[in-house]
This record gives sequence, C-alpha cells and structure tokens, in this order.
Amino acid sequence: MKIAVVGTGYVGLVTGAGFSDFGHDVTCVDIDPKRVDTLKRGEVPFYEPGLHDLIKRSARIGRLKFTTNTAEAVAGCEIVFIAVGTPSDEDGSADMKYVIEAAKQIGAALTGFAVVVTKSTVPVGTADKVKAAVASTTKHAFAVASNPEFLKEGAAVEDFLKPARVIVGADDPRAIETLRTLYRTVLRTSDRVQVMDIKSAELTKYAANAMLATRISFMNELSRLCELVGADIENVRKGIGSDPRIGNKFLFAGCGFGGSCFPKDLRALRHIGMENDLPLTVVDAVERSNERQKKVLGERILAHFGGKLEGKKVAIWGLAFKPETDDIRESPALVLLDQMRAAGATVAGYDPEAMANVKAMVGDKIELTKDAYAAAVGADVVVLITEWNELRNPDLARLKTSMRTPVLVDGRNQWSSTEARAAGFTYYGIGRP
Repeated sequence: MKIAVVGTGYVGLVTGAGFSDFGHDVTCVDIDPKRVDTLKRGEVPFYEPGLHDLIKRSARIGRLKFTTNTAEAVAGCEIVFIAVGTPSDEDGSADMKYVIEAAKQIGAALTGFAVVVTKSTVPVGTADKVKAAVASTTKHAFAVASNPEFLKEGAAVEDFLKPARVIVGADDPRAIETLRTLYRTVLRTSDRVQVMDIKSAELTKYAANAMLATRISFMNELSRLCELVGADIENVRKGIGSDPRIGNKFLFAGCGFGGSCFPKDLRALRHIGMENDLPLTVVDAVERSNERQKKVLGERILAHFGGKLEGKKVAIWGLAFKPETDDIRESPALVLLDQMRAAGATVAGYDPEAMANVKAMVGDKIELTKDAYAAAVGADVVVLITEWNELRNPDLARLKTSMRTPVLVDGRNQWSSTEARAAGFTYYGIGRP
C-alpha cells in the first residue's frame, strides 16, 4: 500500500518506519524543514531504541521517504495517518489546531479515495471535525477512521511490531477493510484487530492511559501509608499483584510519573468530562496525587538535613521521565531540581540520554557530568530518579569514598536497603521501613 504519515514525532516516525518495514511505501511529512533534513541524513531527532535501524533499513531501499510537501506525500495514497501533536491548552483540553490544519492540507492533497486516520490522541468527537476539515478542501471521496496508538516510549518499536491489540474505529466498510488489510501484515499469527465505533476508539486511548496512571498513583498513595504504619510497599505489591483480578503490571511505587502522555491525557480526559457536565473525580484525584508524589523525594531530603541545604550538594541519577528515552517532559527530576535549588543546594546530574534536553531546558541550573559517579563526588545525597540499567547496582564502596555525606534516596526502590545500610549509608526508599 501507499501510505502517508503527517507528523514525525514519536508516533509518526514509529508508525511510518514500522509499516515501511512490512513492505509498504511510506512517506512521512513534517512542516519543520530542519527535522526533515535530519531524517533524510539518516539521523533520528530523539532517542528510541531500535528506531534508527528501522528507519535506516527502509530508507536505504526507498520504502521510507521524508518531505515537507504534504501534496507530494499524500498524492496517490490509500491511507493517510494524522500523527501530529495535541498539546495541552491552558484549560487542560487537547489543542486540536495541528490536527485540523493537517486534515485541511490532506484534503487539498487528495487525488482519489483515501482513508484519513487519526493516530494522534484526540478527544471524543474529533473524527467529525477531521471529516469536516477534509471535506472543506477536497472534492474527492474519502473516509475517516480512528486508530489510536498504544506505544510506550522506550519500547515503541517493539509495541508497534508486536501489538497487544489494534483498535480501529470506523463506520465506513471500505475504511474497515483497508485497515484490516494493512494490519494483516503486522498481525500474521493472530487477528487482534478490534473494530468499534469511532467515538469508542477515541475514548479507549484516554481510558487506557488513565487506568494505568491510576494504578501507579494508587500504589504511590499506599506507599505513603506504608511509611506511616511501618509496612513495606514491596510486600504489599507482591501480595496484591498475585491476584489474577489485579495482576502485577504498573504496581511499582515511585516518585511519580511524567512524560508526554499520562499527564496530558489525564488533563484532557478530565476536560472532556467537564464539557459533558460529568466531573471525573477519580481522574482528577490521580493527577493531584501524582503532582504531590513528585515532591516526596525533595521533602525527604529537606527533612533529613533539617530543612537547610545551603552548602549541600545533591546528585541526581537519571533525568528522563523513564528509562530508554531522552524525554524529560514533566519528569520528577525537574521538580526535585527546583526544590533543591530553592533550598540553597547545588545540583549535579547524570543521564545516559537526556542530558542534552536538560541542558536546553534549564541551562546552568544543574551541573551535568560525564557519568553517574562524577555527579556523586562531594555530594551529600545521591537520588535515583530514573532506573536505567546502569544505575540499578551502584558500587557502594566507591560511592562511600567519593561522597561527603553517605545518604541515598531511592526514588524507584531499586537498591537493596540492607546492603546500603550495611555499607554505612542512610537509605530512604519509597514506602519502605
């Protein structure tokens, strides 16, 4: 099939590269000429494991192309994906101007029947607006469908190539058959395509992220209770996770979630409820709980040092919001940085992939070091924010020698409290005695 993908962010690039790897002819279009030039050079503008090789392989044999010209990308296509950003507006709603503008440009570029598919995370009812936008600029027949993405940053390529399910929202038989045919190359072993009405498909994406975020915030709140009553959240996690009705996924307590999806989608879902006069109190509570959880580590450090951090040095290990990405959007590390600087501390930090983005965002507010141990030299406390593999098993003897004060704050419960204390450290975890 000939496919166009409008937008070259995480979703657009993974979608385009993934379908091209399955033998389809894909053109990705973006309005940013610098980004397109970067992609044409074979470079990827963000870190995502496996994506560079996927793009390089398909581009080399001509199945994956990049352009700034929407008409060039869309002409003759059977399917056009909209994968542009939907950032939060001031009121928390999803800003749809990029989606609607993309739809208008697609309409103007159509040369025959095509299925226009929203891949971006969009509010319920967006398909109607996309349909009107496309119709305003074309005389060709077309269909509109919703095909929300369920890609985890850090594992997006694997999620695309081996999806747990594919949601197709459509009411046009041609659109349904076209998308079934497209995904048949991906789902060779079993048909995991779930066809539903468009509004249900649009809501499913928000509902999935809200449910996962709820599980995380629930465990974070339980971790606070564990600390007060003397229980261990790790034991509680194992106990409830073994119940098949609950399962063991997304039950790890930590210092809060960030990224481009969960926070934004919670706000958008809450706004959808408000527009329909239905307060989504659980969703609202999850967001408030998460914002509170992001401050826990800083509060713990302040309490340990009696509320005074002048002359103290804090080392942050891990700056991205999660491992295997360079994405720092709404990362708990940024909250901790602000807390520590406001209290008078100097801050050093290390991350395998995210330091360039941190530098661009905060400048000289943090000293960025060549490795984790360099950040810890002379530090009064080392804080684990992002559980990269290389940070999960620290050399405690080396740390003890290089730090000024032996205090460890484990924001992801990755380190052994027993080993840390035996090595002479004061150890703080999340929800642990």
